[in-house]
Amino acid sequence: MSKSNNAVFVQEEVVLSKIFLIRGRKVMLDRDLAFLYGVKAIRLREQVKRNSERFPETFMFQLTEDEVDFMVSQNAIPSKKHLGGYLPFVFTEYGVLMLANVIKSEQARLLLSDFKCLDNFFEHIIIFNNLLDITSIF
Repeated sequence: MSKSNNAVFVQEEVVLSKIFLIRGRKVMLDRDLAFLYGVKAIRLREQVKRNSERFPETFMFQLTEDEVDFMVSQNAIPSKKHLGGYLPFVFTEYGVLMLANVIKSEQARLLLSDFKCLDNFFEHIIIFNNLLDITSIF
């Protein structure tokens, strides 16, 4: 990710590889969103906890141990250590946008300025056959 002329450029392939279909929802891991928004993952989680009323289950949920194990077994993530030793939160398209408002980083603001319509956020960056569907085992 690089900044140039007040713009944030993220390679589409990088973002595509970070989107998963879990419990029938397109989601991104908290760690990946922290990177995308230019903040540390621990700071992102702190802001979510401080603003928990803004994140109902339709916006965000925490993965189970079985879901994490399956993601590791399917090479979606390299190992549990990649997650920092905790069960990660994942964010739906609504949660991704709410998170940008809570984080208020310059990178989040610049990225979201490209997405005029909430419904187009993931459609703008997803190739549907690139999704990992782990809902079939749960």
